[in-house]
Amino acid sequence: MSDTENMIREIEAEAEHQGQRLDRWLANSWEELSRSRIKALIEEQQLTMDGAVLTDPSAKVQAGSRYALTIPAPRPDKPIPEKMDLNILHEDADLIVIMKPSGLTVHPAAGHWTGTLVHGLLYHCAGSLSGIGGVERPGIVHRLDMDTSGVMVVAKSDAAHKGLTAQFAEHSVERAYVAFTKGMPKAKVGRIETQLVRSSKDRKKFEVPHDPHSEAGKHAITNYQTLARFGQAPNAAIGTGLAAKVECRLETGRTHQIRVHMAHIGCPLLGDPVYGSRRGGIIGSSDNGRELKEFRRQALHAAILGFEHPVTGEQMRFEAEMPKDMQRLEKFLERL
Repeated sequence: MSDTENMIREIEAEAEHQGQRLDRWLANSWEELSRSRIKALIEEQQLTMDGAVLTDPSAKVQAGSRYALTIPAPRPDKPIPEKMDLNILHEDADLIVIMKPSGLTVHPAAGHWTGTLVHGLLYHCAGSLSGIGGVERPGIVHRLDMDTSGVMVVAKSDAAHKGLTAQFAEHSVERAYVAFTKGMPKAKVGRIETQLVRSSKDRKKFEVPHDPHSEAGKHAITNYQTLARFGQAPNAAIGTGLAAKVECRLETGRTHQIRVHMAHIGCPLLGDPVYGSRRGGIIGSSDNGRELKEFRRQALHAAILGFEHPVTGEQMRFEAEMPKDMQRLEKFLERL
């Protein structure tokens, strides 16, 4: 295997293996791979059973099935700069503000070792990115989910990195998002304050603890305001929309915070494949149009970002209009 090629290991389960824990069985079968390494690869969707992807290391072995594990090629010690078209809203010696499109991963991670925003910034900034964030996250002081679009700021100098990090930690940064939700919040204006914990069933998901008094996880606060409602929900009070346009303002910035919080109050984001329904039935089979069916991501856009320049002290505020896919979605919703 060359340094750029993945390796695939295959094995067929015999009758004697039936019911064994999957990661333990594979570790016993392939002694050169540790159980923890196999578990991580399974969670990264690198294992298939008869061609179907498996993600649960504790699943039971099925006798007669053929398992194939992909072992990714070794990755570089640090990201290699890649030329990329960046939508730059502002740039100076200390920081750069960009409009991140949906589909772009911010920093390298499992399954995304190339083609990330960090790779593009390393090329554009030619070695001037702050190194405080580490080799894989130079200059990154906050992030947006891969399929969330919107405004991001990245530090180019160490002074900017320290200053921006402090502002995010103090929750003094203005962050406003626009979201389209299934259904509409019961209260037009509200505040969602909960703990967020990693799901025990899916490590890639987060959830609000079942016990409202639980102190597990991280504290999260989202303030929201309903900007518009669309359609009329069947068998509901007049004025209850099928969908809504909601502005969410963050006091904290937890992973998936808005997506989890809106789902928690019964209004998951349209198109969200993790916390909501992605395709048909999102609003109602009779109302689903092409625009809705073709919307392939969570309907979330970071519209406003405001902060104090960490070096000059200047107040800075950036607004980015919704990208074309969300504009098309809104026009469809307006026709309901």
